Amino acid sequence: MPPQPGASARLTFEVTDGDTARALGSGDLDVLATPRLLAWCERVTCEIAGSDDGSTSVGTRMQLQHLLATPVGGRVTVEAALTHVDGRLLRFDVSATDRQGCLVGTGEITRVAVDRKRFLSRLPPA
Repeated sequence: MPPQPGASARLTFEVTDGDTARALGSGDLDVLATPRLLAWCERVTCEIAGSDDGSTSVGTRMQLQHLLATPVGGRVTVEAALTHVDGRLLRFDVSATDRQGCLVGTGEITRVAVDRKRFLSRLPPA
C-alpha cells in the first residue's frame, strides 16, 4: 500500500568531518554542509516513501532553507511528514533541529514513485 498523508519519520545524524562544507566543496568552513543536510532530508523522505524490487521513488524538487550552522560533533535530527499524495507524486515537509531543539533547516521535498526497471531502461548510455 502506498504511503498516506500524515506518515512521518525521523532520523538523527552526527556531523562528521566528511559532512562539512569544506569536505563537500560547498564552502571552506568546517560546519554541516547544505548538500549533506539536503541528503539527510531526502533519506528521511525515502524512509516514508519506501521501495521494493519493482518500485522506488526519485526526488524531483527540493526547497531547503539552511538556517543554522552546526559544528563537527553536533547532532541533527531530521523529521519528514508526507503532506500530499497525488497519484505517483509525494510531497513532504522536512525540518531539522540540533540537540538544543534549535531549527537548523526547513523545507519541502517532492518525490515521484517510479517503476525501477522502466526508469533505468530510459537512461541514456554513459
